[in-house]
Amino acid sequence: MAIPVLTPDQLDAQASRLYDTGAWREIVSGWERTAPAPVAPPPSGEDRPSSGQDRPVDWRSLLSVPVEQLIDDSLRALPAASPPERQLPGRLGSVLPDRVHAWRRVGQADVRPSVHLGYARRILAEWGWQNTPYRLRNARGARCVCGALLTAHRLGYGSPATVDRAGAWLITELRSQGWTGLIGPWNRAPGRTAADALALVDAAARRAALAGH
Repeated sequence: MAIPVLTPDQLDAQASRLYDTGAWREIVSGWERTAPAPVAPPPSGEDRPSSGQDRPVDWRSLLSVPVEQLIDDSLRALPAASPPERQLPGRLGSVLPDRVHAWRRVGQADVRPSVHLGYARRILAEWGWQNTPYRLRNARGARCVCGALLTAHRLGYGSPATVDRAGAWLITELRSQGWTGLIGPWNRAPGRTAADALALVDAAARRAALAGH
């Protein structure tokens, strides 16, 4: 029986629909952090306690930026967790049709979206990134971001549902950066670079891992 072949744009649309569901919003809200309201500083002058000791000042009131921003900035600076070691096919494998690699899926267990994103990152790093509109890959075997997600699945890393969730985490990260469109238009935007693509996948993988995904 023939297996339907998903395209990068179809994956993009499915991930966007998942992102828009209430269930996904609950997952995302579980990851986000908010700082408690700052405690008011102790009163000055004669109202100060006469015990000779100052009341403790909440350290949050001394910060010039919100705590959640500090946490988010620190997490972005951390490297993404590497997926379990399993070698990708070599450069020849990158230019072969993905259906040739179907046997690699046999007996493979599902993985979390963060792990799937880790393999997608490896594909982009080892096989290359490209931004040809509406193409899974170019003649050299380089993939777009959505193409890397699909190729990771076809190599045996994650189920179709995992691919959708990984895409939704990418969209979640893009929304946090102010991008309101889909992954494909972001990937082919003028001036986009391979470093940008790797950084996006890294950030989405961290976000998913911290949410337990």
